[in-house]
Amino acid sequence: MANYRKLIVWQKADEVAFKIYKLTKTFPKSEMFGLTSQLRRASLSIPTNIVEGYNRKSKKELNHFLNISLGSLAETEYLVDFSTRLGYLKAEDLQNINNLIEEVGKLLWSFQKSL
Repeated sequence: MANYRKLIVWQKADEVAFKIYKLTKTFPKSEMFGLTSQLRRASLSIPTNIVEGYNRKSKKELNHFLNISLGSLAETEYLVDFSTRLGYLKAEDLQNINNLIEEVGKLLWSFQKSL
């Protein structure tokens, strides 16, 4: 099996998911099956699709899964913004996670272009 753990893009995407899980622990209980669940699933989809694509046999398949990661990244970015507008995240948390999201986006695009 290919060692995806060496990929910087995967490491940063994993960091996004990890931070989202930590940040959503403070969300209201009423959001457990709504926004909390959706944000966690979207953020976790970013690194998991990198892993799945990286372990496929062709560049075409890898590219497909990187596209899914990019879509999940965009969804995560929107849900983070939405959560902030609802008062669930602080401005500082928003800035930190958005910086990381932007970095992951650039890394994903670069990875795709290198294929």
